[in-house]
Amino acid sequence: MFVHSLLLMDVSVIICTYAAERYDDFSEAVESVLEQTYDSVEVVVVVDGNRAVAERARTDFTDEIIVHNNSENRGVSYSRTKGAKIATGDVVAFIDDDAVADTNWISELVRGYEDTDALAVGGRMDGLWLAGRPWFLPEEFDWLVGVTHRGFTTEVEEVRNTFESNISFRREIFLELGGFDPKLGPKADKYLHSEGSEIGLRLQSEYDQGVLYIPTAVVQHKVFKNRTKFLWLSKRAFKQGVSKKRMQQHTLHSSGEEMNFLYKLLVKHIPRRIQQIIQERSINQVGKLIMTFVLTSVVVLGYIYSALLNWLNELKGNRFNNQ
Repeated sequence: MFVHSLLLMDVSVIICTYAAERYDDFSEAVESVLEQTYDSVEVVVVVDGNRAVAERARTDFTDEIIVHNNSENRGVSYSRTKGAKIATGDVVAFIDDDAVADTNWISELVRGYEDTDALAVGGRMDGLWLAGRPWFLPEEFDWLVGVTHRGFTTEVEEVRNTFESNISFRREIFLELGGFDPKLGPKADKYLHSEGSEIGLRLQSEYDQGVLYIPTAVVQHKVFKNRTKFLWLSKRAFKQGVSKKRMQQHTLHSSGEEMNFLYKLLVKHIPRRIQQIIQERSINQVGKLIMTFVLTSVVVLGYIYSALLNWLNELKGNRFNNQ
């Protein structure tokens, strides 16, 4: 924990939601923000084109929150940026509708701003495994389910980005950047990722500064039962590979974060797991080792698939222009 006293900084928390079946989880997310130990918190809810959900939220929370409903489904990246435009706080913080914030979450984020010249501050995502943690999932791949993975820094330090469900920006900086790229991020009809990585790259490019990571700023991410199945995890890994390639198509800059992850995986985590297998003779560790190679391969396949599609589209475009 930091030791400095807090200066009063207004914080607007943006929560985006869409599906009626997730309303109870959304309500729990809102309640966790309303129960923060930090006083000056504004809650802005952006409903992505679902009038019934928006009306229910206004009724349930009356004057406690600001509710905006998009005229149509525009995706979570657009909605987060819309929420920041509506917000009035010095800082805009983002949390998803399937997450629960620790009561000191905002206080810890604010301490990051007050103790440094940070432009963006993010925190740790812990897993709330509603059906139990799958025995075969390597801790190094917890990022597939929106949980801070083994190998991510445990210190207060600058990183490219944290999860979009636990990240904040000085509002004027976020708006100057143009917010999250609406071409990336989940929509009702598709599920792309890497919007957090992409805005982190733009932040570094424009301001030569990354996101300050505060591991004591904690948000719990609900991991539903369907997200612990092998098929779901494999599909998510493939989509992550696709998203990484599409992110590169939307920015002129690259990052060594992914290569650093692969390096640690090969030289640190895999050898450690092999050592555990030898020492413990555990079938669980064998399963995690196999899944490490499977999931890595699937991510790479997704990346290659997206690269091939991009190449084919460019080829078609060139042929059309030459006709």
